[in-house]
Amino acid sequence: MFRALIPLALAAALSLAGWIGWGALRSPNATPIVGFSAPFVFGRFAVPTDNPLTEEAFLLGRRLFYDPILSGANQTACATCHFQRLAFTDGQARSPSLSGGELPFSAMSLTNLMWGQERFFWNGRAETLEQQAVMPIVHPDEMAQAMDELIEELRGSRTYRKMFRASYGEISADNVGKALATFMRLLISADSKYDSYLRGDTRLTAEEEYGRKLFMAHPDTKVSLRGGNCIDCHSQFLTSGFRGELDGFSNNGLDPEETLPDGLMEVTGNPAHRGFFKVPTLRNIAVTAPYMHDGRFQTLEEVMQHYNNGIAVSDTLSPLILEADNAYGRAEDIVGLRLSENEMDAIIAFLHTLTDETFLTNQRFADPFKGER
Repeated sequence: MFRALIPLALAAALSLAGWIGWGALRSPNATPIVGFSAPFVFGRFAVPTDNPLTEEAFLLGRRLFYDPILSGANQTACATCHFQRLAFTDGQARSPSLSGGELPFSAMSLTNLMWGQERFFWNGRAETLEQQAVMPIVHPDEMAQAMDELIEELRGSRTYRKMFRASYGEISADNVGKALATFMRLLISADSKYDSYLRGDTRLTAEEEYGRKLFMAHPDTKVSLRGGNCIDCHSQFLTSGFRGELDGFSNNGLDPEETLPDGLMEVTGNPAHRGFFKVPTLRNIAVTAPYMHDGRFQTLEEVMQHYNNGIAVSDTLSPLILEADNAYGRAEDIVGLRLSENEMDAIIAFLHTLTDETFLTNQRFADPFKGER
């Protein structure tokens, strides 16, 4: 039934009812997602007990995600800045602001949000996916919608009255956030070439396999181990930031001390978090350019050059990046991996194996209004 979520030695089938809170259905008519499964290598996940994964909530969230009714002028939807074919990014360095100019950050991919660091947005300003879903709606430069006015509009729609009644029982601001969060939680990408390789169904090319090994390795010149150091920040199978506390945030050397932005410090108030930003998933990375929180790099080649010889040193720079060097002897004017061109090409080749065409084209995630407009 949920074809996008393909098996990968599916240990996620174990006790899923307890994990996703099926006993907490808010509407007597709501039905749990049937046959839900996810790759066990992605690790444990949790869904709020007051917002279980149901078919009705998913369909409602999908409709809301694509509906410009969520914006004050009824012209901007969540999908305006999150295109499925781009892994739910928008292809721009920074999304446009309603007041003119650009927003501070690039639109993040909405892939595999049930795993990885539990804070959301680049600077971690949302503690739950339900909060993350609502914040752009009321933000004056994003969707500029007064929530009470949105609720009245939704209540005026026979379709929405029916869908909210079936999924949550009533139309409310909380339930708008819950429905959107349910849709986003189920945007699971797990059918790339890399996933096929993990299942034993596909072999990587020699270059892709070399890139995979470099991706997984932290360089150690003492034992002649060369590596791209990627896994130190991007967890092995999800390729996103690690889940524990604030481990999924890092200063990756984009800016020197003099111009270092606040990042996570804006949320925590801790100077040790200055310049920290959320480590994004690398799933479908080949289609989510431009890169970094401010979209400063246009290509994966530019990203690799940054890590290879363009690291800017600051007080909060990740020590895992500072110490990652494949060359003997520290260069006075270079902080970085100092990989060869062939090694960087191999890592990029591996990154391309993370593209999941099924995810990018799955009609279950697509605009439900196409047949109505």
